[in-house]
Amino acid sequence: MTTENIRTYDVIVIGAGPVGENVADRTTAAGLSTVIVESELVGGECSYWACEPSKALLRPVLLRADAVQVPGLDPAVKGPLDAEAVLAHRNRMSADWKDDGQVEWVKSAGIDLLRGHGRLAGEREVSVETPDGDTVRLRARHAVAVCTGSRAALPPLPGIENLRSWTSREATSAQQLPQRLVIVGAGVVGVEMATAWQALGSRVTLLARESGLMPRMEPFAGELVTERLREAGADVRFNVSVVGAERVDGGEGEVRVTLSDGGEIVADEILFATGRAPRSEDIGLDTVGLKPGDWLATDDSLTVTAVPGNWLYGVGDVNRRALFTHQGKYQARIAGSVIAGRARGEQLDVGRWAPHSSTADLEAVPGVVFTDPEVATVGLTVREAERTGRAVEVVDYEIGHLAGAVQYRPDYRGRARILIDRDRQVVVGATFVGPGVGELLYSATVAITGEVPVERLWHAVPAFPTISEVWLRLLETRRDS
Repeated sequence: MTTENIRTYDVIVIGAGPVGENVADRTTAAGLSTVIVESELVGGECSYWACEPSKALLRPVLLRADAVQVPGLDPAVKGPLDAEAVLAHRNRMSADWKDDGQVEWVKSAGIDLLRGHGRLAGEREVSVETPDGDTVRLRARHAVAVCTGSRAALPPLPGIENLRSWTSREATSAQQLPQRLVIVGAGVVGVEMATAWQALGSRVTLLARESGLMPRMEPFAGELVTERLREAGADVRFNVSVVGAERVDGGEGEVRVTLSDGGEIVADEILFATGRAPRSEDIGLDTVGLKPGDWLATDDSLTVTAVPGNWLYGVGDVNRRALFTHQGKYQARIAGSVIAGRARGEQLDVGRWAPHSSTADLEAVPGVVFTDPEVATVGLTVREAERTGRAVEVVDYEIGHLAGAVQYRPDYRGRARILIDRDRQVVVGATFVGPGVGELLYSATVAITGEVPVERLWHAVPAFPTISEVWLRLLETRRDS
């Protein structure tokens, strides 16, 4: 039997991943009564099927890759990784796919939690179908924030629904090591999972439709990662796509993959890492004049622009501004501040780098790819600068020339690049490739968001011998060129 009741809050948040949690935390801290609706695990994709489990798989891989090059350590670490132990560690880092700890935090923050599938039901209203079949009607005095994130997008391959293929979820949560794994896709998920599963003992074939890995980044990033993947034993192929695939023995056996070049691959599992799609197909967008399944277009205050009244917000992956957990949490802080300000009747400050504007989504999105070597990027690439008509000066340096890099890893291979705006003389883009370069990224992000003049950077002295000395070498290269 289905019953219905109505509850009223100041703010309704749909989706209890890191983004939804942060929106709810901000609005609750501002004194607004807030309920968060979640149909799966509280903590979202990042905690259980993305950031946390993938890095738990990759950390032993990257640590071993460094240690095997260090004199005195190399004999102790040259054996194979203990895949069973790594998978068990991954399970612990994913809380064994139980959200008790996350639920406890939500309650401690004073946020109400409602389990169930939430759908918009008109202006400032959300209908929630609970697991026990009841329907709860929620009304918001001020705002509804859609924080439903994104999901893996599968290609339109004939018969794919019967293939039992992996997406990023299966790739980060699998409990058994496939002997042979085909990965389709050259982006971050594809290269990270190739790095992890090859090192754990799978025979990996990585298929890239493009002529290089991670095509949106500087070309040298993909080249260095390709080099190391092939050295590790992975079969990396370019300019090839999948035109057919089937799982034999009634859908229970191996996967046979037909390629665009006429070749065929046989594997135990196939992972499609071919992009993301918004989780918006069944959240009631049609009740507010939007098309189900679309990305939510927002302005810099994270307000959905096509819905009048400034009450609907799209925060995190669902708006497609920057598909990173850390960027979604940044947006959540902005959105929470905007919602609270509007509730108090305040005038918003939405100018560039202002408190109510997510400017960083457009100018300084940092990201790290946890491959061997690591790739760290923020701001513009050369290609993006050319596409947008920005006049930039490009400065490169081989990180392996640094004393700190050689101390880190005797065979250090890596490269750094910064882009300097010719008119404003500030850094507008940075790419670092090499072991451990993820820790360089925050300094680059600060330089870009702070618009630090290049001449001022001469006075930021890096410690010796550290990899951060690359900043000094980049400035010296520019001066001497």
